[in-house]
Amino acid sequence: MEPKDLLSLEAYDYELPPDRIAQEPVEPRDASRLMVVDRATGRIEHRIFREIVAYLRPGDLLVFNDTRVIPARLFAMKPTGGRVELLLVRRVAADRWWAMVRGRGVRPGLRLQLLSGNQPIDLHAEVEAEGEGPLRLLRFSVPPEGWLERLGVIPLPPYIRKPLHDPERYQTVYARAPGSVAAPTAGLHFTPELLARLREHGVRFAFVTLHISLDTFRPIETPDVREHKLHREWCILSPETAEQINRTRLEGGRIVAVGTTVVRVLETAARYGLGCSPEDVCPWRTVGPFEGETDLYIYPGFTFRAVDALITNFHLPRSTLLLLVAAFMGYDLMRRAYQTAIAEGYRFYSFGDAMLIL
Repeated sequence: MEPKDLLSLEAYDYELPPDRIAQEPVEPRDASRLMVVDRATGRIEHRIFREIVAYLRPGDLLVFNDTRVIPARLFAMKPTGGRVELLLVRRVAADRWWAMVRGRGVRPGLRLQLLSGNQPIDLHAEVEAEGEGPLRLLRFSVPPEGWLERLGVIPLPPYIRKPLHDPERYQTVYARAPGSVAAPTAGLHFTPELLARLREHGVRFAFVTLHISLDTFRPIETPDVREHKLHREWCILSPETAEQINRTRLEGGRIVAVGTTVVRVLETAARYGLGCSPEDVCPWRTVGPFEGETDLYIYPGFTFRAVDALITNFHLPRSTLLLLVAAFMGYDLMRRAYQTAIAEGYRFYSFGDAMLIL
């Protein structure tokens, strides 16, 4: 395939047998399979996730996304009695959220009454504005922070059709910052016991936050992938984490991103957290502290400045996540790894198996 074709959406399509889409997580978390891919040699190995310890060195820094999935799925009723489903997407203020709305005739000025089960309660949401497609800006009579845990439901990706018996299974064991509508799935494979083994091995840990929006599941629809618009997501890389990353690099350790969301935070902080232009490279610091929104869109041709290795799941075709992986490991190797995963019976997507790209 010619390099120019790597910007064509068709290059990121593939056929996946439906039975390869994981409908439930394996137990324990670290019993999932792990494909290990060496970018330098092209070698592919097949392991169990808990064996990742063998590929990490003392002095390496694992960077995790500590976001926590909120119970963002709500149900409401129109004045006519019609039922409406709400999915909170992005917080604008304490009482105002953008939400995806499933229901007819939901226009600005409409007042929705929230439901607890099938019972109306004394909480309301007024539609203030329309956004793209089903997006609506809602103003709540009482900020959701006080009642969301009681009324809301954890939203699962649309390709998962089995109910989740334990909502905590869609959270990482280190999740602590509420704000996402989807889990950073690469982190779902870690157990407290595995983290303890890694720490004993000399691997260090650092945390960033990126609150994941539904854009993570939105397929690219433009024939040229460069024309796709990535929505903004809020993220933070603290001064303490920036110091850990910079010190690790100076001491010869590797920065290992746990998931594509961490890649986006680190690469954003490598460009904008240092206070220099995106074209400049700081010779003595890898990243600087950063807090704000990012719309960093990574596809083949991107130059990585902060990430040395990546732990990630197997992603949807025609997705921005797949493009990020192709940019990091190289398109041809990505295609070969995915073809191998399908042939070897790996489980795909949120509750699926993982890949370590070195």
